[in-house]
Order: sequence, then C-alpha cells, then structure tokens
Amino acid sequence: MSLSAGLRSAWRQRGWLALALWPLSLPYRALVALRRTLYLWGVLRSERLPVPVIVVGNVIAGGAGKTPVTLALVRHLQSTGWQPGVISRGYGRTSDGCREVRPASTASDVGDEPLLIARATGVPVFVARRRAQAGRALLAAHPATDVIVCDDGLQHLALARDMEICVFNDEGVGNGFLLPAGPLREAWPRTVDAVLHTAPQPPRGTRAPAFRLVRQLAPCGIDAQGRQVPLTRLQGQALHAVAAIARPEEFFAMLRTRGLTLAQCEALPDHYDFDSWQHLHNKGKTLICTEKDAVKLWPAHPGALAVPLHLSLPSEFWAQLDASLSSAP
Repeated sequence: MSLSAGLRSAWRQRGWLALALWPLSLPYRALVALRRTLYLWGVLRSERLPVPVIVVGNVIAGGAGKTPVTLALVRHLQSTGWQPGVISRGYGRTSDGCREVRPASTASDVGDEPLLIARATGVPVFVARRRAQAGRALLAAHPATDVIVCDDGLQHLALARDMEICVFNDEGVGNGFLLPAGPLREAWPRTVDAVLHTAPQPPRGTRAPAFRLVRQLAPCGIDAQGRQVPLTRLQGQALHAVAAIARPEEFFAMLRTRGLTLAQCEALPDHYDFDSWQHLHNKGKTLICTEKDAVKLWPAHPGALAVPLHLSLPSEFWAQLDASLSSAP
C-alpha cells in the first residue's frame, strides 16, 4: 500500500495511525485559526471584486468534485441570462503569473481543470495564484462579465465572496481530524452558504443548507475531434481505462456500472501531465479517460475517448443560488 493510500485509509477512522498523527495536527489547526482571525479582525484584508463572486471549494484534502460543480454552475448561470467568468489558481501548471485560458492553451501552461472549463463552456477563464488578480484581469478583458465563479478557493480568504459552496464526496469529513491526522484542511463545521454531498446524508456537523448531488457518466465518450461514441457500442470490448484524478477508482467503478469491460485500469497521480506517458501495454485497445485527462492526452492520443461526468442537483439548490445572486450587492 502506498503512503497516500495508507493515509487515506487512516483518515477514514480514528485508528492508531490517526491518533499517532493527531498531535501534529494541533499546530496546523492553530495556524488556520489564527489566519482566519486575522482576516476577521481586518489585520489581513480581503479584496472585493465589483461583481458577485461564488466560491466552490471543499474542506478535505484531495478531490471532492469541485470542477464538475463549477461546470454545472456556469451552465446554469448561462441558461438564466448571466454572463459568468471563472477564476482559478491553475493547480499543476508550470507557468507563473496571471494568464487567460484559451482553447489552444496547454494544461502545463494554465492547469488541466481551467483548460477543461474554458473548452467545455466557452466562458472567460483566468488563472493566478491570487484569485483577486485573476478576477481583475478577467473583468478588464471581458467587461460584460457580471458574475465570477472561483473554482477552488474556500481557504483563499484574500478574495471576498458573496456565496460559498462546500463540496463533499462519499467520505464526508472522514475521521474529523485536521491534516495530517485526518483529511480536513480546516475545522468542520464552518460557516458556508450551501453544502453539496454525494453520500446519502450530509457530513456530520453540517449546519448550512445541504443538497445531495447525483453523479453519473454521460452516455457517450468524445474523441479529440468531438465525435461521440455511445458507451453501449463499447460493451463487450476490452478497454484500457486511465485516470489521473484524486479518486480514480470511482471513475473505473462508474465505467463498470455502464457495463464496460476494463482490461486495464491505470491510476496515475492527480494532475499527472502525461508528457512521458505512452500507451504501450494495451496497443489496439480503446483508451478511455476522464475529461480532465483528455485535455492532456489528446495531443498525443487523439483517439482517446473522454467520458464527461454529469451532475444532477435538486431544484431547491438552484433556487437558493438564484436568490443569493439577486440579493448580492
């Protein structure tokens, strides 16, 4: 078992390893609390942008499904007459500074998730370490933008926000400990405007309005040219599935739920760049991947099929979102 897999296992319960690491979480807890207090007292200041800002984030280490939620938010905003833009740190990129994400950008330059968002939605997307800088640059370049969605950034308190959405996967808050003894980046519960969760029940301690989101794979895979291949056509074929996401086993399980036969499941580190990766062991087998991985795989493997992840959220959540935006200053 790898160290990361061992830690993830330990984070699910308060076993011996979690308890042994718990003293190390106390300085981390103190630093997180101090930083939040400095912002609360105005010693450190948050910058407010001239349009409403929605932050999508999580309080646990690793992926919780923030980017699919961001995509769903952007599409809803577009459908209701808003002109959204997206800002992000651009995690995993090798560049620095503030950059606009364009369809021809590379994941190494702007980050895989911002590139996916830009290509999938067509909205303006900017990346910068300081999200407010990205927001200012986006509004300067695209002045018609009237709402900004920040993909990740719940802990980035330097950016003022009008709505906070916290996303949880099936593991919830795990053992409830902070890093490194548990998965929490900050203490839970904390104040947010909405909680989205994939488990049947909200994470323990949740005080905000909570909504269950349902995730399922799209019925078709898409290649680099935009051609769609129904997944039913792939049933009975031996497929090579690859995923460089925080929880690749969930993607593989969803493919099997669609009735697909996976000859090989290749799990790679989250945000893996695929620069040196080669499709050697399963030549001749169809390569199937996530949308996030496809933006990095397609330049060398244009036949790879990306399977989008679709989210379903209750109407009550969208009503709360619309009401929050209508009352935003």
